[in-house]
Amino acid sequence: MEDCVFCKIARGEKESYKIYEDDDVVAFLDAHPLSEGHTLVLPKKHYENIYDIPDELLCKVHGVAKKIALKIKDTFNPKGVIILQNTGEKAGQSVFHFHVHVKPVYDDTVVLCDSPHRSGQSDEEMRTTWEKLKE
Repeated sequence: MEDCVFCKIARGEKESYKIYEDDDVVAFLDAHPLSEGHTLVLPKKHYENIYDIPDELLCKVHGVAKKIALKIKDTFNPKGVIILQNTGEKAGQSVFHFHVHVKPVYDDTVVLCDSPHRSGQSDEEMRTTWEKLKE
């Protein structure tokens, strides 16, 4: 896509701090990181979201995300790592080119999922959802 910032980075038209690149996948430091080492991993070819990316390429992107997570672990020794992918604006996707976040978590990292925002479901609600989703 011509105007996609991630496509421009993948093509080398926009500057970034690339830390991994092969024929299909590129990884670079997030310009607005949660923490030191926060990296974005994405296919070079444009796919808008999880619904569009081919399974084989999805697996390759996640394989690279694991390599990056291990490198971050060896380099910075974080307390943990968040591997995250957002699909859709309401889910927090702000750049509509499929990408995976590798976010190291340190003692001082604020992790929003630590907040008490989850709701419970009754057994009946769980059973109804399960019936709809099971194969």
